[in-house]
Amino acid sequence: MAGPDRPRSLRHVARFDRTPFQIQILDLSHDGRGVARRDDGKAVFISGALPGETVLAEPTARSKRFDEARTLEVLEASPERVQPRCPHFGTCSGCVLQHLAEDRQIIAKQRVLLENLERIGKVSPGAVLPPLTGDSWGYRRKGRFSVRRVNKKDKTLVGFRELDPRFVADLRECHTVVPEIGMKVQALATLVDGLEAREHIPQIEFIAGDEAIVLTLRHLQPLSEADRAALAAFGREQGFTIFLQPKGIDTVHALEGEAPKLSFRLPQWDVELAFEPLDFIQVNARLNQSMIARALEMLDLQPGHRVLDLFCGLGNFTLPIARQVREVVGVEGDAGLVVRARANAQRNGLANAQFFAADLAQDQRGTPWMRQGFDRLLLDPPRSGADEVLKQLPLKDIERIVYVSCHPGSLARDAGFLVHERGYRLVSAGVMDMFPHTAHVESIALFER
Repeated sequence: MAGPDRPRSLRHVARFDRTPFQIQILDLSHDGRGVARRDDGKAVFISGALPGETVLAEPTARSKRFDEARTLEVLEASPERVQPRCPHFGTCSGCVLQHLAEDRQIIAKQRVLLENLERIGKVSPGAVLPPLTGDSWGYRRKGRFSVRRVNKKDKTLVGFRELDPRFVADLRECHTVVPEIGMKVQALATLVDGLEAREHIPQIEFIAGDEAIVLTLRHLQPLSEADRAALAAFGREQGFTIFLQPKGIDTVHALEGEAPKLSFRLPQWDVELAFEPLDFIQVNARLNQSMIARALEMLDLQPGHRVLDLFCGLGNFTLPIARQVREVVGVEGDAGLVVRARANAQRNGLANAQFFAADLAQDQRGTPWMRQGFDRLLLDPPRSGADEVLKQLPLKDIERIVYVSCHPGSLARDAGFLVHERGYRLVSAGVMDMFPHTAHVESIALFER
């Protein structure tokens, strides 16, 4: 059962009755919470609870349509329950499924995908693909920590948001982030707490390439020389390169010296992709390689094909595709990513890859690239999906479409359009565990005429 997104009107207030109650869990919501029903039929979403369990829960929020609660005690445990590895489980919202066995997590995500396809798109795949899985711990090579100075605690907190998103989790460590960063969260918090600008640093972004790790500090006021020296010393001691962001993205710069080489290799296709500290890259390196291999296999590429890759980013799919076809065209809305995609193609000696910058949520029917004609289409859109561009594309000559999705609801909507309005059939679909221990569902689907 897919639970609703939390409405803005929902308030975590102290006035309603917070008396703990005992209840049986019936299902798992799309965001990893247990689903129960009160005697009057009202739904309750309970963090830390699993289907089949009986728990003692404490109410945390109330709305007209449903209530929220957190598990205080598991009275009857599910056989699928495991001991969470992270000491911050139950407080931090970074990964909410650590209490569910790993092999059951991916099955739950598969169910979310199939339910969305049926409920929203009114479609079902001809075949359900075996789930793609990879590293389940220490996999996250990109992310953003929130930073908050809490004077009442006389400390600075660095971490992801708590389950109550008003607060920053007080992390000592994170087991899903690459160990070079995840095991140094406390050291990072201590560093920031010692800075004169500690109350003016709202976030720290991290990103790891094959050879370098960069931390980018957003600071709302200029840093003193003492703060700059402390940051530089920390970077040298811990093996990080420190970048600063005083204003917008175009102000990001290395604290000292030359910027390091940030890149990752895709050995199977003899490709290396360079990127900048705030660029989008797939967070799970091993799963990314498996995902590319599956996508290219599903496309059934031939040497004479022309392929269109929409929402192409740095060329994560585009450049491996270029190794196998006559020509590939990548289109991306972020002009900076397009510049780096072109440079990546040139660096890898791929003259058959073209890149264009275009807002794919707007009308693109007059653009030259859309009228060039293609044999295959690959899409990897953001959470909002690809409905606008799919309505504009001349699809009659495209025999196969591979759709990589980070949101099953938008995939289901777009699948319904392709099947019911454009004459495709949904050949296969499956999930990919890009974010183990979280409720995030990454999936892939193949459409054929």
